[in-house]
Amino acid sequence: MNNIKFGCSLLSWVLPNWNLDNGKYAIEQTAKHSFDLIEILLPAYQDFESKEVLHHLKKHQLEVVCSFNLPKTAHIPTHPKGSLNLIKNAILQTASLETDLLAGVLHSGLGSFTGEILTDFEKNTIVEVWQEVADFASKYGIKIAIEPVNRYESYVCNTAKNVLDLIEKANHPNLFLHLDTFHMNIEENNFRDPILSAQEKLIHLHITESNRGMLGEGTINWDELFIALNEINFKGNLVLENFSSEIKGMSSTVSLWQKSNYNAEDLATKSLNFMKDKVNQYF
Repeated sequence: MNNIKFGCSLLSWVLPNWNLDNGKYAIEQTAKHSFDLIEILLPAYQDFESKEVLHHLKKHQLEVVCSFNLPKTAHIPTHPKGSLNLIKNAILQTASLETDLLAGVLHSGLGSFTGEILTDFEKNTIVEVWQEVADFASKYGIKIAIEPVNRYESYVCNTAKNVLDLIEKANHPNLFLHLDTFHMNIEENNFRDPILSAQEKLIHLHITESNRGMLGEGTINWDELFIALNEINFKGNLVLENFSSEIKGMSSTVSLWQKSNYNAEDLATKSLNFMKDKVNQYF
């Protein structure tokens, strides 16, 4: 358990559109509820006040990792240079927070579709960008962890195998896997095989229920997941990412059309206890 850190996503507290006041609030709430770290979703085009954020993190004695999702306008297969520049900027922002991980949807622009299955040409373009990203990140001691998402958000990487195959093709030691139980529940056959196939490449995991609500109240097979994590001797971050409709604007932002049974504070407190109980049970 000493090698596992329990985190909370910025999105569990505030909307993804970055502003400093919301960021400070999310840091305060994450620290207040006894998480080890916060995952900050970096903005693509907005200013990011890294000095102020770092000061607030240190004030609350909270660790941080970063994530970044390529926007629709920066789809790697069609805009490799633009997407590369955005990821490099995210790496610099990550370095400015004195942390060592950038995770997220770094394979395609969210919501960008061609209507066809990923082509070999597109794969090669992605691999070339990843190789340059991995080299650049290595200079700052930052690991790159790539998150597959469900078919309704991307056609490029939907499963762990999709990401791992491209990582193998890129052949760079600084590329890793970031999984999310919400997306796994849609795209994977089970929760065991993707984890076993990833082994040490899996370093970051979003923990969220099938309905984005309270852990243990949906259809995720948590026992299968944590047994598999123990089998690979998982060392990394378990980051809570669930949403409450009580946060103004959250329903339309993440398509949360059912009223939540819990507020953000209750989700955080009870879900953190759930994660810790599962780790204690299976590790």
